[in-house]
Amino acid sequence: MSSHTGETGDAGPVEVEPMPGYLDLITRASSVMLSAWRDCSTCGLELSKQTLRDNAYITLTEIALFFFCAFLWTQVRRGLTESLFKPLAQWWRLLPKDAAKMPESAWKLVFYTMSWSYSTYLLFFTSYSFFHDPPSVFYNWKSGMSVPTDIAIAYLIQGSFYGHSIYATVYMDAWRKDSAVMVVHHIITLALIIFSYAFRYHNVGILVLFLHDINDIQLEFTKLNVYLKSRGGGYYLLNDVLSNMGSVSFSITWFWFRLYWFPLKVLYATCVSSLQSVPGIPFYFFFNALLLALLLMNIYWFLFIVVFVVKVLKMKEVNDVREYEDEDGSRAAAAAAAAAAAGLVKEPKAENNDDDAGHHISAQGKHVQNGITKEKHL
Repeated sequence: MSSHTGETGDAGPVEVEPMPGYLDLITRASSVMLSAWRDCSTCGLELSKQTLRDNAYITLTEIALFFFCAFLWTQVRRGLTESLFKPLAQWWRLLPKDAAKMPESAWKLVFYTMSWSYSTYLLFFTSYSFFHDPPSVFYNWKSGMSVPTDIAIAYLIQGSFYGHSIYATVYMDAWRKDSAVMVVHHIITLALIIFSYAFRYHNVGILVLFLHDINDIQLEFTKLNVYLKSRGGGYYLLNDVLSNMGSVSFSITWFWFRLYWFPLKVLYATCVSSLQSVPGIPFYFFFNALLLALLLMNIYWFLFIVVFVVKVLKMKEVNDVREYEDEDGSRAAAAAAAAAAAGLVKEPKAENNDDDAGHHISAQGKHVQNGITKEKHL
């Protein structure tokens, strides 16, 4: 067992606390929170206002930087979409519905790869021990303490991006079945980022961001390969394999990072360890309520993943299960017919219409997908 040296003093280094199990998390967290609630005899609106005034630290300069960077992300995305992503979609000859969604996935893949790489650097290539010793996020916590520059940069990047994302989900992204939930997710995430920065809970914030961004990288990578496997009237086996590999990896890491590490590392630290390190820590219940809401949304989206896994097990085509609200079989058939009429794909062969899986390789080396014959490429 390793040891943490961030909180020393006369007693020497503090030993790292082992990560709990689910049962230990539920029993200890509920016990600690119930005890804290009973002891909080003065809790109420007036106390919350006073606590906010006494412990929230954020400057006008930081607020201005947030809005400037949120605007900057929007402009950078528009510039990349018009100058790079749309020309690439046209050059690849993507199907119209895929070409419409490809720039969104490409943009998110670029951002999340950058942001997660930076979070990984902070957690594993610096002196911060937050991942291996989650309770250390509250060691030496003080109201109004200074935020290290490297963590402040991460907060500015992530906070401004989620500010941009609220606007982008409504006005720039393709509207899907869970888009309303996505807007709520962005609002809660932004509230967590601003709140944790203002109250100097930035250490746990970096851990939360690290545990969530990796799944977005895998999701957008998988979606891009789904779009690329059917392009220019052909079928590309490599992109199909990569989309399947990405989807399997996404499913595993979603559970591992968001439903295993997130509650057992983050929620245990914020519900239990926080009060041990800082008795009477400000906005204990509000902060944990936001994190619990984030966990519930992770569980909600996990249900989509379960549906996706069932489709894969039934050998159906890998697609985004969060598609447009009104996109059904008739729209898909209409899109296929339009593509065939435009000469992008070949007309379906009659002998291939009994394929329950939706796609297979014909004897002539053609790939048949949803009743449409395409040239097969590696």
